[in-house]
Amino acid sequence: MIKPQYALRLAELRNAKGLTQQQLADLTGLTRGRLNNYEQGTREPDLVTLQSLADFFNVTTDYLLGRADNNAEFTADTITKIDHALVEDPDLLAFWLETKKRPDLQLFLKQVKSASPKAIRQMMTIIKMIEDEESGEN
Repeated sequence: MIKPQYALRLAELRNAKGLTQQQLADLTGLTRGRLNNYEQGTREPDLVTLQSLADFFNVTTDYLLGRADNNAEFTADTITKIDHALVEDPDLLAFWLETKKRPDLQLFLKQVKSASPKAIRQMMTIIKMIEDEESGEN
């Protein structure tokens, strides 16, 4: 049996982030069993799940489905670097996943190109603290 492209790409993306199926399940709200079925190609993700996974990995659905061989967003080394730096802190990772597409964080993305994982975590902690404080004032 030849695995569908989404199965291969999903496993590839998960491994590139250094996540286990259980960690990805916890971060996405899916079950580990469902993710395993997707990666084995025994179950197809529905459209909502497909879009959710594409958003999580910052790729297009076409890339995830194998309809596109390149994905400009996925090849952005800076975004991948931040993801890796935050993978051990679920709160910061969740915050990053919610905010990484915001235009006002583009300066931050430029700054982290040469930053260490520790520095990235410190910067994200500061940004989150500012966000939390601002949301509490409204």
